[in-house]
Amino acid sequence: MFERLREDIQSVFHRDPAARNAFEVLTCYPGMHAIWIHRLSAMLWRADLKWLARLVSNFGRWLTGIEIHPGAKVGRRFFIDHGMGIVIGETAEIGDDVTIYQGVTLGGTSWNKGKRHPTLGDGVVVGAGAKVLGPFTVGAGAKVGSNAVVTKEVPPGATVVGIPGRIIVKPDEELDAKRKAMAEKIGFDAYGVTEDMPDPVARAINQLLDHLQAVDGRLEGMCGALKDLGSNYCAKDLPELREEDFACVKDKDQSQAS
Repeated sequence: MFERLREDIQSVFHRDPAARNAFEVLTCYPGMHAIWIHRLSAMLWRADLKWLARLVSNFGRWLTGIEIHPGAKVGRRFFIDHGMGIVIGETAEIGDDVTIYQGVTLGGTSWNKGKRHPTLGDGVVVGAGAKVLGPFTVGAGAKVGSNAVVTKEVPPGATVVGIPGRIIVKPDEELDAKRKAMAEKIGFDAYGVTEDMPDPVARAINQLLDHLQAVDGRLEGMCGALKDLGSNYCAKDLPELREEDFACVKDKDQSQAS
């Protein structure tokens, strides 16, 4: 019991820089209180004292603003930050080292008996206001963005954002480096093509840069072949792209972003 308590307190220090000492965590963290009350209610639930378990759970909800059904299975070092408005359903399963923020719902989409709620793998992080609905698995190490609505399985390590939830694929580092090199070569400022801007315009620009990279490589190959044949056709320099020609476009984009 005391070992689990020590683990819980240490998990707060690892994931909340605002935590100053163990006494503060014991007395001022409703997320911890909700987890401890849930352990008691879950023990009563397993002992077939259903009504008493629900009563204890309801007391925890009244005290902390966090509703965890006694039937939910919770792993070790589970951390609830802030916590107000969290709802965790009866058949939800939560792995080790999971972090959940305020306003999260681990809910169901059916009134049928049986497994109705999600399973969160080890190390999952669920952002504030997110809704994870249905009997599927969110893989280990996955992240659910704030206010996302997730109704389908999430692979391990993935990041899900939006309504409905969609997986953001982190771009290949080598491919990203090539894109940046091409952007610099043609005089384009790549500030608008970063991985944290998964919008249609950024994707279109990325595709154009990929195409230009391929065309550039093909032209260099053709020039090399012509040179081997004795031609000097490719000796001419390409027209220069002046920085000032793009200044008005950049200024306009920056003013819209601000």
